[in-house]
Amino acid sequence: MDDWTQTLTAGPLLLIAAGAIALILTLVIKFKVHAFLTLIIASLLTAIATGLPLSELVGVLTGGFGGTLGSVALLVGLGAMLGKLVEHSGGAKVLADALIGLFGEKRAVFALGLASLIMGFPIFFDAGLVVMLPVIFAVARRMGGNVLLYGIPAAAAFSVMHVFVPPHPGPVSASEFYGANLGLVLLIGLVVAIPTWYVTGYLWGRFIGQRIPLPVPDLFGAVDEDQPANPPSVGAVIGVMLLPLLLIFLNTGLTTLASTGAVDGDATWVQALIMIGNSPVALLISVLVASVVLGTRRGEHGTALEKVLDSSLGPVASVILITGAGGMFGGVLRASGIGDALSEALSDLGLPIIVAAYLIAVVLRLAQGSATVALVTAAGLMAPAVAASDFSAMQIACITLATAAGSVFAGHVNDSGFWLVGRLMGMDVKTTLKTWTVQQALESVVAFAIVGVLFAIF
Repeated sequence: MDDWTQTLTAGPLLLIAAGAIALILTLVIKFKVHAFLTLIIASLLTAIATGLPLSELVGVLTGGFGGTLGSVALLVGLGAMLGKLVEHSGGAKVLADALIGLFGEKRAVFALGLASLIMGFPIFFDAGLVVMLPVIFAVARRMGGNVLLYGIPAAAAFSVMHVFVPPHPGPVSASEFYGANLGLVLLIGLVVAIPTWYVTGYLWGRFIGQRIPLPVPDLFGAVDEDQPANPPSVGAVIGVMLLPLLLIFLNTGLTTLASTGAVDGDATWVQALIMIGNSPVALLISVLVASVVLGTRRGEHGTALEKVLDSSLGPVASVILITGAGGMFGGVLRASGIGDALSEALSDLGLPIIVAAYLIAVVLRLAQGSATVALVTAAGLMAPAVAASDFSAMQIACITLATAAGSVFAGHVNDSGFWLVGRLMGMDVKTTLKTWTVQQALESVVAFAIVGVLFAIF
């Protein structure tokens, strides 16, 4: 692929991308073809249509699939095990009852969203969502409500923290490209993320939850009607759920400190703690601890405990494969140069820099799916223009976050996160488009509006 150059212009590439997305929607919604097969077919046809070398075609497909699975499969598999232990032990119901008792039934949705915002500070979007799902489902069952009413606000909370707040990789990388002050990006990111979540997560979740009925899925296996006689304490459940949060914070916190020179990033103890705090390792440790705290200490041993863990993997196998296929499709779009061609055409329009950065990130997001790739690529394209202008430190931080806002716009079928959220919550493609894609578009627009006001003020 190093010696291959895309010869098609932005117009034909845009038509190919639009045709591929239309094909996916038609096959899945109208003809009911399985999403996993549909994404493979669309990826193959798109790769051929855009002129990718036939000798490299299969490598591009498997590279996109494997690259996505490398992160998703471990996180979803281990997260499902942790979730099943919390659910099976009665811990999810215990924690749901405690949340409702503390905040009241009317504020249960807000409480879940607030907990997700806190968890989302150091933990990545997909890992955090999987860990929180058993509690989300338990609260939804307890209230007899729609999973969207509780799931969308929580998922949106993880999304805003992942997109706008360091030490998540997207805003950190963009800050480096723009030369932004990371402390200012963190401060303004929080100012942007919280009201954005309230409008596009909490209020949107309540709105859509009242209009689209969606039952709570049996993601963690069959739901036990009779809760165990010896459920764990609230403190034990909270401790188990906070463990991956704390471990991952070791990784993100120390990585940030090392990048600023506050600690020696090459020191063995720093590298060891960063490794322990890596999301898959943190979840592995958490599953082992949960097996003892929520299993062995409650009298479940050997084969019985092994069956509990094994029962968690079947329901998420489809989620993992479809998410990987979504990554395959996004990988083909990136390799074909569709996003690059569109962003270069847009950068020549002479727009204000903050608007151009936002729109380029939007185009890259729509074209290839990944929010992080859209954010980092757009920041790389716009960095020379920002450096050549006389912006204040506050304005550069705002441009960084405007680019982040564009990178989250309207995640759809080429985004692995689209399939992850949809399948985890038991939604079909049409429902996911109506709920999650719209939420992501609202999140982008509202955040950009807030950033635009701050940019004008400062």
